[in-house]
Amino acid sequence: METFAQLSATEQAARLHQLALTAVRLWPLECVRLEALKVRENAVYAVYTADHRRAVLRVHRPGYHSDAALLSELTWMNALAASGIEVPQPIPSRAGNAFELIHFASVPGARQVDLFEWIEGQPLGSVEHGLSGHSAEVDRIYATLGQLAARMHNHASKWLPPASFRRHSWCEAGLVGEAPLWGRFWELGTLSTAQRGLFNSVRARISEDLIRFGHTPDRFGLIHADLVPENILVKGDQVRIIDFDDAGFGWHLFEIATSLYFIRREGFYERAREALIAGYRQHRALPEEHLRLLPMFLAARGTTYLGWIHTRKGEAAAQELAPRIIDLAVAAAEDYLAAV
Repeated sequence: METFAQLSATEQAARLHQLALTAVRLWPLECVRLEALKVRENAVYAVYTADHRRAVLRVHRPGYHSDAALLSELTWMNALAASGIEVPQPIPSRAGNAFELIHFASVPGARQVDLFEWIEGQPLGSVEHGLSGHSAEVDRIYATLGQLAARMHNHASKWLPPASFRRHSWCEAGLVGEAPLWGRFWELGTLSTAQRGLFNSVRARISEDLIRFGHTPDRFGLIHADLVPENILVKGDQVRIIDFDDAGFGWHLFEIATSLYFIRREGFYERAREALIAGYRQHRALPEEHLRLLPMFLAARGTTYLGWIHTRKGEAAAQELAPRIIDLAVAAAEDYLAAV
């Protein structure tokens, strides 16, 4: 019998869909239809209810977060909302739990499942296809995104998490240590000999620069860590942030680099960059001496995506994106070394 990992993406998605149908019954709503929004790391579904409302159900991949870490993610989201920053709000299950553990016969392991209120809006874009018709509004959108990022960083710098709070760290060990959070990127099999040499050099240089930069609260704290276009919802004048799955402790400049990384080759990149930084500075200081390190953080962000491919051998999505991700990471690494 084939293991779950050996099944096709279509077969895996079908089993996860059945798990989601089982899980949604544990929440106080009457689901009439589930629609898959994204089946990648996590399986995410729109839940349509009998009273014509919508919610978002998330089935987590196994092993990424402990139960304590997942509860911490939801705790921070609740705290952000309480401070006036509009983010998706978790909906407790019928038992009053922030998430449930689901055992399903045809899917291995217990899966963490949570449910969120629906937030209206269209994704700003995607990794695969760039911005979705929003390039004319890039100044406004990225200025607002910069403001939101700064407000989140301000909140985190003042907020006292509970003693049980646990999240991973995008520190130097998490980025370029012996066991980076997203994998040993320098071992990616599809890298050429020259590319492997480039990333080994970059890895050593980034480690030195990060240690020198330090972890003081004016530059390091709790961050979203995944402000890519598909996690930015736009509706009219409103810009909202979703998907805190990768949130953890890291440098504020890593947040900014993530926001800009996948649009670096777009004609509007400089406009977006300037708007993002200007918006950020409306709420939080960002000294020029810090900003000069942005090429380093862009290079560091690039290496994480190489690690993402490396740890997903055989997955169709990773293989499809691999050429572009390698190309972008090489360019970011070369720009960083040239700027040193």
